[in-house]
Order: sequence, then structure tokens, then C-alpha cells
Amino acid sequence: MRDPGIHRPGELWPSAAYARQLERLRAAVGQTVYLVELDASDTQLAVRQTGRGQVLLDVLDFPRPDPVRGLAPHFVLLDDGRGINLGRILRISLGRAFDPSPAQLVYLDEPMQRRLLLGERKLSKAFIADRSRQLLGHLLGRDAPRSLEAPGEEPGEAD
Repeated sequence: MRDPGIHRPGELWPSAAYARQLERLRAAVGQTVYLVELDASDTQLAVRQTGRGQVLLDVLDFPRPDPVRGLAPHFVLLDDGRGINLGRILRISLGRAFDPSPAQLVYLDEPMQRRLLLGERKLSKAFIADRSRQLLGHLLGRDAPRSLEAPGEEPGEAD
């Protein structure tokens, strides 16, 4: 699904940009980091930013990455006891939680940020109809909802 941005069939996943960010993340182990997390369910997507820093304890391999479900090949281990897959994180920064400078960013899922936070938002009849069909199909066991796809995308475009 994502690079952890957008993954398209035939492209290498994860990308070289992901590998570079992984190096920056590993260099930040032991420091206080600030996260912007994605909280997705079948019906909604929320972005959570508490402004509270956590110490980054380690960056570990995730045993079952899955680009279709947005699960990246690595996760971060934090001092609050959580391990979070990088596919569920929009941004990790050092020094400040809100409006960090580019130098303070150690991880940024730029395609997802552009799409979720900076993208145009419209509640149209087509969007409502498409989402209703997806959720009804899921309830009937026919197809899993494409909860992160934008309206009008073809199946597999955002997967």
C-alpha cells in the first residue's frame, strides 16, 4: 500500500528513500522523538499528535511486512512500552513536536502526509456511494474496504 507512501505494482518496495530514512532513525536511537501517528479503522482515519516525546529505544525488523495493509518492514520501540510499525507513523522528529524543521525530521511518510494532511477534501455523492459499497461489501464478506484510498482511485492504485 505504501512506500510506506504509495506502492504501485512493479515498483521496488520499500524504496531507497525509505532505506535512507531508516538510517536516520537508527542514528536517533536513545534520543527523545516526537511522533505523528495514523490511527486507521474500517470507517475512519485519524492522525494523532500528542506533543509528548518518547525515547526511541530501537528500530527493529517487522516479521510480516505487507504493503497492501500498510505494514512496513520495520517498527520502532519506544520507552512507553509500545512498538509501532513505520507504516502506522506519518512523521518522527527530534527536538520539537510541532512544525519541526527539515533538519529535525528523521522519518516522514511524505506521500501520505500530502494525501491526508495537505490534500483537498471533498465530501461528494460519488465518494459517499463508493465508500458505502466498500463497507457493505466488507460486511457481506466480499471484499475488505480500501480504507486509505482516495475517492475515484482504481483498485490497487493506492495499495
